[in-house]
Amino acid sequence: MEWRVIPEEQLGGPTAMALDEVAAETVASGGPATVRLYRWTPSTLTLGYGTDPSVVDWTHCRNRDIDVTRRQTGGGAIYHDGFGDVAYSIVAPASEFPGDVTECYRRLLAPVVDAFESVGAEVGFAPAESPSLYDPLCYLRGLDPAHDLVGPDGRKIAGNAQYRTREAIVQHGSLTYESDPEAHLACVADPPLSPAEFGDRVCGLCDVLGEAAPERSAFVEELTASLTAWADAEFGSWTDAERDSAAALCERKYDHDRWVRSRSDPAA
Repeated sequence: MEWRVIPEEQLGGPTAMALDEVAAETVASGGPATVRLYRWTPSTLTLGYGTDPSVVDWTHCRNRDIDVTRRQTGGGAIYHDGFGDVAYSIVAPASEFPGDVTECYRRLLAPVVDAFESVGAEVGFAPAESPSLYDPLCYLRGLDPAHDLVGPDGRKIAGNAQYRTREAIVQHGSLTYESDPEAHLACVADPPLSPAEFGDRVCGLCDVLGEAAPERSAFVEELTASLTAWADAEFGSWTDAERDSAAALCERKYDHDRWVRSRSDPAA
């Protein structure tokens, strides 16, 4: 299986989600599997596939120039800070990975856990389920041992999700480098928890390592190296055709109110 790795790009939220879908189409047509990193530019609020858009503080997001889009994956809303969030995607042939969801997550998350370990952070899968604090926000839902990664004190440090097409599996995730509870909660209309309560559930790499935390760029380099070695990938880039497809899909779907606010796919 041929793999390419695409180093961290700065992408708007709708474009980032469109490229996941395009990468799946590339796999389906016999092209390379993809591992990639991206930086949310501007900061973005993504809604889970079933998230009610009424939970969003639309005025706040508009005034702060925060993109809002909807993921293909489930879960709740996530605020992706342009600095504090490190995002990755893995898109590969579904036939190459286990059908069992937990086993599949274990395989695909191995390089992510290795990247945390390489910078001295003790990060692993949540040991057990935990109660939900607030379902509309992904990071405040109950922890799931299948795909949630936690720091040494049990706080969530990374959320990961998958969806499958007939031919491809798409996994994307957000690794918290620096947590900002106030900014996360500000995107939600009338959140029932305080920033301090949010911080009791969620941490970032900077919380785990303190003064020993690497610069964000150094952690991105470690994650890139870990994903590249795991996939035995060659450095690559998007083709012009893929970029054109993503731009069209972004306009028709991921940046379209029918998808973002109503979960109706105008591109279908």
